[in-house]
Amino acid sequence: MITLPPHLEIHDDRFAALVHPMAHLERIADGFTWTEGPVWFGDQNCLLFSDIPSQRIMRWSETEGVSIYRAGSDFNNGNTRDRQGRLVGCRHGKRDVVRTEIDGTLTVLADAFQGKRLNSPNDVVVSSDGAVWFTDPTYGIISSFEGHRSTPEQATRNVYRLSPQGDLAAVITDFAQPNGLCFSPDETALYVAESGSSHDASVLSVIRRFTVLGDQVQDAGIFSEIDAGLPDGIRCDVAGNLWSSAADGVHCFAPDGTLLGKILVPQVVSNLCFGGRDGHRLFITATTSVYRVFVDIKGAEPWTHGTRQSGRTGSTPTNGVGASRPGR
Repeated sequence: MITLPPHLEIHDDRFAALVHPMAHLERIADGFTWTEGPVWFGDQNCLLFSDIPSQRIMRWSETEGVSIYRAGSDFNNGNTRDRQGRLVGCRHGKRDVVRTEIDGTLTVLADAFQGKRLNSPNDVVVSSDGAVWFTDPTYGIISSFEGHRSTPEQATRNVYRLSPQGDLAAVITDFAQPNGLCFSPDETALYVAESGSSHDASVLSVIRRFTVLGDQVQDAGIFSEIDAGLPDGIRCDVAGNLWSSAADGVHCFAPDGTLLGKILVPQVVSNLCFGGRDGHRLFITATTSVYRVFVDIKGAEPWTHGTRQSGRTGSTPTNGVGASRPGR
């Protein structure tokens, strides 16, 4: 572990209450190809994250360090945890969204829409009603670095909602490249990152806000703009502040879109999540490394911090999460 000096940009006094000026940025793991998809498992006090090009999901804990959670992950990208404690991930290689069951088996949740294969699901969240929302840009099929080069079958790059009954609907269809997504704490707002500037300079690097209306959403306009690189993974905290990845670190925005401050990171940030034993750590995936920093607020996904809520029981392997096993 390498501790780096605090390096913050404070744009609003409110930021000082969220990140202490003396909070150190710690590099807890490195040596990867491109890290993504961090998700905290509080009942095991460990972090899972993807190393996409290496086709691995990695595991980190304070006591055991880094290990391989799953090899042969089919270019797995974004991850989340559902209310039953199961890992839900996006696989570029299979062009699907997959759930790891408590017994370690995999269930494909979605791999096609209207009879055509998805592009390459990127990031995913699960709402309180059990619906799975995910973005479907083309990053995993436009090169062989993060997937298998292929021709898109979908005419647009959508945000989808998979109902608890298994019905898949395209709820947003006008993104150049939808990327990270998250809900406000009360789930009245859905935020989605637009990262289309990666291949088209005319596309704005913005985070858009949508009003949630049951199983549909209504466009509420641009929430914020990223002034360094583009937005990738995003998360909300319990107060409704939004934390976004960027080329120079992590940007924090108030619920009204005001930039509060930045945590500067020496590598391009891809994603982030809240976690730690007390819930007061922000874990950051950035290029070849994973970082963490103390924050004085918790994330808006408390179910990732505690135990599984399904009531299911099962043995826990030493190298897995829940009852999942590497290599599945």
